[in-house]
Amino acid sequence: MIDIRIEEELKNKCPELKLGVIQCGVETVEDCPELWREIDECIKIKEAELSPEKIRELPSVKSTKLGYRTIGKDPSRYRPSAEALLRRVVSGKGLYKINNVVDLLNLVSIDSGFSIGGYNAEKINGKIQLGIGLKNEPYKGIGRGELNIEFLPVFRDDSGAFGSPTSDSLRTSITKDCSQFLMIILSFQGEHELGEAMNFAVSLLEKYARAENINTQII
Repeated sequence: MIDIRIEEELKNKCPELKLGVIQCGVETVEDCPELWREIDECIKIKEAELSPEKIRELPSVKSTKLGYRTIGKDPSRYRPSAEALLRRVVSGKGLYKINNVVDLLNLVSIDSGFSIGGYNAEKINGKIQLGIGLKNEPYKGIGRGELNIEFLPVFRDDSGAFGSPTSDSLRTSITKDCSQFLMIILSFQGEHELGEAMNFAVSLLEKYARAENINTQII
């Protein structure tokens, strides 16, 4: 597996931070009707159960927002991706269709409330460090252009920043040519509910992305 470390400064500020890591081979396709039947069922449940107020109080979402505040970022202006997805679902807008790998990641995120990074592992250069974003650090988010990642939790490799729980980057994005997938689930509440989310992700990867050589670890 790719070597992943949490930098000491971030560890000290957020001692409960844990990463659920899954790395595997996948088959990426644009359309997967069987997966979308499962996604639509989950969306119906979330629409019935949740409101914006209830989303904010979900332990996985609440702890992530507290983590943002602890390291200096306003989570209302830079929402964690899971909260943004759940707010979209609850407002009746559904989810975007991207491809089977991204779509199943989003299903795990709305099911668990964890913000999740999904990366083409072949586009990652060297070891990975999770640290705190710097002022004017360059970063192009998917669908967001240049993103101010100062004080956000940020994944970096030898080529620079490539991921955050607010927005993944264009450089390591999951496109149809992706065959080596890296999923990182960020939990600011320790291992509570993290194993369940990882197990669900693995089951979806096996079912809908023909995942093979699956490796998992909690950091």
